[in-house]
Amino acid sequence: MSAVAIKGWCPGALRPMQSGDGLVVRVRPFGGRLEATQIGGIADLAGRYGNGLIDVTSRANLQIRGVDERGHGPLLDGLARLGLLDADQATESRRNVLVTPFWDNRDETQALAAELEEALADSLLELPTKFGFAIDDGTSRVLAGDSADVRIERDRAGGLLVRADGAKLGRSVARGEAVTTALELAEWFIASGAGKGGRGRMAAHLARGVTLPAALGGETEPAPIMAAVRPGQYPQGALVGIAFGQLPHTTLHQLSDRGHALRMTPWRMVLSEGEPEMPRGAGLITEAFDPALRVIACSGAPRCREAHADTRALAAVLAPRIAAGTRLHVSGCAKGCAHSGAAAVTLVATRAGFDLVRDGSTRDEPVLRGLNGADIVGDPSILVGGH
Repeated sequence: MSAVAIKGWCPGALRPMQSGDGLVVRVRPFGGRLEATQIGGIADLAGRYGNGLIDVTSRANLQIRGVDERGHGPLLDGLARLGLLDADQATESRRNVLVTPFWDNRDETQALAAELEEALADSLLELPTKFGFAIDDGTSRVLAGDSADVRIERDRAGGLLVRADGAKLGRSVARGEAVTTALELAEWFIASGAGKGGRGRMAAHLARGVTLPAALGGETEPAPIMAAVRPGQYPQGALVGIAFGQLPHTTLHQLSDRGHALRMTPWRMVLSEGEPEMPRGAGLITEAFDPALRVIACSGAPRCREAHADTRALAAVLAPRIAAGTRLHVSGCAKGCAHSGAAAVTLVATRAGFDLVRDGSTRDEPVLRGLNGADIVGDPSILVGGH
């Protein structure tokens, strides 16, 4: 695979990342939730200072694309007025928290999220930039397959536990101990020699044979994992997908105009809180089995400077040809920014064409190299192993 410039960090608002279409400014909602006024404000800012395109990321954040250097300062001022800025870059980087969208006002999810975010803001921990936390405290876990290093969950009896990612069991905790224990796990991770150079993940650390201290390991099994989440109506509101993780700012305006808060998810979906019907708009997926849900695609060329192909154009053509239950990942380069895990089929764009990986990720060995996009479209058997 071709060499790529792996930056090893994620963009923020205070520390944007340069891409092919300008600066990428990432907005990290507090508590995984945006009020209707904040949604409309972000849409205004994206239209005024960006190119009007907004990404919904696998870390449950929004990204305003196409911002130039002159517009970055006024954009930050706008985000500050909306209450969406951290005090500094270090705080912003540490506040990497996934929150289950399936909470209600009677549970402790939002209180736990606020407490954890406040503790991270006060912490002096120098965590790897991709190190993250998950609050997945429902009766069924919905974030188990998503990127996080320390998890606050429920056990099968409804009690709280804190679990290191990669460990099968967690430590049972009282309500007042949950956030403290989560930070203790992060402190242990750093003290045990992981995270050097601003990188490192908990599951990989444990997979190397490192043993958790008895006080943090625990013996409690977490709650079962919830079945696949799809667009549709839920008790908390309407869950809609975002086609290939990107939508125009006009659609975000339409969501804002409906007057409902949005709960973010790491599945390139958003939950319109209390929404009695499925919202409609450009880039929104409302059908539970829409073919576009089977495909993951990064920004691709020309939006990303590292990408070797227009990934989303190819993904849109291939989506209806992918069998139900199969996942296709189309990546513009070997970094795999849109999806770090395995997929049934992964297409990786290179200078020589597309490499094809089966049941693996962009880091695995391809079974075919140098495929032409037109040939893949013209002969779908390539994807299912007909060659």
